Amino acid sequence: MPPHDQFRAAPATLARTVHREAVLERPASSDWMDIDNAGSRRWHHGAPLVRPSRSGQLRRLRQQFRREANERHSQRADGRQLRVLAYSLLLGSGASPDEDWNTLQAEAEQHGYAVGARFHDVAVPATTGYFPGARTSRGVYMPPWKRPGWGEVERLIRGGFAVGVIVLDRHNISSDDDEYHAVIKQLGERYHAFIHLVIPEEPAVPT
Repeated sequence: MPPHDQFRAAPATLARTVHREAVLERPASSDWMDIDNAGSRRWHHGAPLVRPSRSGQLRRLRQQFRREANERHSQRADGRQLRVLAYSLLLGSGASPDEDWNTLQAEAEQHGYAVGARFHDVAVPATTGYFPGARTSRGVYMPPWKRPGWGEVERLIRGGFAVGVIVLDRHNISSDDDEYHAVIKQLGERYHAFIHLVIPEEPAVPT
């Protein structure tokens, strides 16, 4: 091919090459894109991975420790009721825990528990960025181990005064999965105690 013909053919060849690369890079309908922390984009083949909710796992772990505590109690011959503590997290300084106490007392009686003492804290928002990217449903509050009321709950359980704590729902303890998981394990593994929820765990919805 003469040199001038090669130059005339080059644009057409280049255009076909660019078109072929574009076809190869064009995502299929089932592909999905991921953006990492550095802002880089990556295409993945197939349907995107769906992260399963941890609510089921957390619920099973919590119920496991409750079953173990009930089994140990059933082996005792003194006939005493299993003693628990009641705990509530109030969402405002002017709120009263009385309604929560009535609900917790009724739930305890239904399950044959004796409420030994009642404690509550007022929710204090955690500092911005304390849990970056945390999945919460009712806001990020001060972690339970920094609250005075919850500190008393742990102190009495550690001292053997009670073998469990009853609360309305998991958000009274923490809406963050990692925090909540740590509390369940702390009570269950270290003190052979359990958490009883009036309202079982549910998937956290971001706000």
